[in-house]
Amino acid sequence: MTSPSHRILLALLPLVLPAAALAQEQREKQTNNGFPGAFSGNVGFVSDYTFRGISQTREKPALQGGVDYKHPSGAYAGVWGSSVDFNDTDRASLEIDGYAGYSQQLTDQLSGDVRFIYYAYPGAKSNLDYDYYELYGALTYNFGIPKITASVNYSPDYFAGSGQGVYTALSAEYPLVYGFGLSGHVGRQFIDDRVRFGTPSYNEWAAGVGYDWRGFNVKLQYVDTDLKTTECADGCDAKGVLSVTYAF
Repeated sequence: MTSPSHRILLALLPLVLPAAALAQEQREKQTNNGFPGAFSGNVGFVSDYTFRGISQTREKPALQGGVDYKHPSGAYAGVWGSSVDFNDTDRASLEIDGYAGYSQQLTDQLSGDVRFIYYAYPGAKSNLDYDYYELYGALTYNFGIPKITASVNYSPDYFAGSGQGVYTALSAEYPLVYGFGLSGHVGRQFIDDRVRFGTPSYNEWAAGVGYDWRGFNVKLQYVDTDLKTTECADGCDAKGVLSVTYAF
């Protein structure tokens, strides 16, 4: 019997491995005015897959990876996956997100991004209603060194059939020297049906330091929420999260 980690590797290999070959082939074509745009990919490991402050893996490690394509016009699309473990006998051990959007530089300092995201959990029982989609919009202002992004996600029927879901966030990136950088965000997830979702509306935040080297990114973050133990039994408390990602 294969583990969730093995299953995610098997699921992502057909996507991630060809991406490297496509990226190289596409670079060669571009020199001859060939196929427009660029393919990229990423694979990684995280000590705990937290989504908006809540662990998706019972505070255990996860394997992750994805493939992206971006057109010169600003349009883009991609797929990303991660192992998950909700500990509720739902048989869902994998999350697969498909997305498409459009980003554009509006001024010298201001850029915008709009996106459609579909979250799928293969293997989950249909009555759990895990699958859902979101509409995303963001504005980023580059102050020269720090970058500040304000974003909002909206779903008409959020995870587990919990009704309308709205997530707002403010995030910042601050590059340092020698490949190091600081990042952080604060966000609020509005929950319509707390019984179906499992928690009421809540605030969450994270802050960390990262290091980039030849395509590798190593990041250590502090992650927390304002949920009480009576509102969230597990996975919502303060934690340190380590991630290692390779982008190509």
